[in-house]
Amino acid sequence: MPEGDTVFRAAKRLDEALVGGEVARFDLRVPRFATLDLTGQPIRSSIARGKHLLLRIGDSTLHSHLRMDGAWLVYRAGEKWRHPAFKVRAIVGTAQREAVGIDLAEIEVVPTRDEDELVGYLGPDPLGPDWDAAEAARRLSADTRSIHVALLDQRNVAGFGNEYAAELLFLRGVLPTTPAPEVDVAALLDLGVRTIRVNRDRRHRTFTGVDRPGQGTWVYGRAGRPCRRCGTLILRGEQGADPTRERITFWCPVCQR
Repeated sequence: MPEGDTVFRAAKRLDEALVGGEVARFDLRVPRFATLDLTGQPIRSSIARGKHLLLRIGDSTLHSHLRMDGAWLVYRAGEKWRHPAFKVRAIVGTAQREAVGIDLAEIEVVPTRDEDELVGYLGPDPLGPDWDAAEAARRLSADTRSIHVALLDQRNVAGFGNEYAAELLFLRGVLPTTPAPEVDVAALLDLGVRTIRVNRDRRHRTFTGVDRPGQGTWVYGRAGRPCRRCGTLILRGEQGADPTRERITFWCPVCQR
């Protein structure tokens, strides 16, 4: 699942492959921007902001959001893609490299000066250079909803998704239904920051410290299986009142009280 660490790695790949070059191929396969052409423009930077990726080209910014299935892949110019062409939503290439956006849920192009219209609402980003732990704690503790829902709200903290929320709450021994003001949010955020900063440089995300398939999580995706600590069966439920944004979470009823 793409969360802040996944987007951070994607931005880093694009930075290494494209930044400093000039656009030789530009193709956005979405109706609103299908005729836009930034060919010849310099590629200035590629950064992640929470779950959002900002590729700055000339005086414009290409904004994308991966959602559940999106990805940015890098190829040598002219190299055959390893995925169906119908999944491609964006192509940005130089004479040497080509970045291909697959199944991107959101694509926008705005003047770089207007980036805040897209991401200005976001809370502090634990992977950003301006991380503000005190402000993130203030926002979380002021949210009266359950801690699971509050942690997912990108206006409180930018970058954490369902997997991080479930795993961090397990590690802190907190039920996901606990109201956020009743939680030691400073300690929770400290753990979250340390965890996501370690995972940003890993190929495979892990919360257990084990980097093997199926061994990296304590509770996430493990409903009906025994807790790795106490053996109790892991439970699965939904958090959040908005039916269009159901929040699936997992927890151990013994280790989290």
